[in-house]
Amino acid sequence: MHLSKKAEYALRATINLGIAAEVGRATVSGSELAEVNRLPLKFIERILQELREAELVETHRGKFGGYSLAKPANQIGVGQLVRQMDGRLAPICCASENAYQPCTCPDEDHCGLRMLMIDVRNAIANILDRYTIAQVVEVTLRKMRRDGVVPPFAKPGEESARGPSSRRKADPADGFLAGLSQLATSNQASHENHHI
Repeated sequence: MHLSKKAEYALRATINLGIAAEVGRATVSGSELAEVNRLPLKFIERILQELREAELVETHRGKFGGYSLAKPANQIGVGQLVRQMDGRLAPICCASENAYQPCTCPDEDHCGLRMLMIDVRNAIANILDRYTIAQVVEVTLRKMRRDGVVPPFAKPGEESARGPSSRRKADPADGFLAGLSQLATSNQASHENHHI
């Protein structure tokens, strides 16, 4: 699977709208979303328009207008959003469940490449379809708070800021699933402490 820039930016914008809601911001302007994501405003506005047409984002007019999620973040699946933007999760069209197209292979039913790519699609779908924007927001905010980073759109003075982290290679321990398991462990410990 190759995540297009459009899908990447749509996910980032949606996650940031979820963060904004969590820190008490009802709406966020397109220019703020563009600035936080370091993206061209025109491109972000086109993506937001597409998300609005898909009823994932809504617009609000007026002095304090802007964008917000059209439904609760726990009702927006990550896989749903990626499919909305990119169409399919499968690396090749003949392995797609929702956007199947025949390929040039003479015997598709016995094609080893297709079988492998179906498994790749299944693995990707199993992760993306399991999680919601709300879960991504929760893990993101927890990590920001742990590291002393002020979340985007937070009120000034809410949390102490720490300098930007140095860029490094992707560490598996920094992945979403690792953060989610840390959150589950923390929640379980908190739950057990309340019953003591």
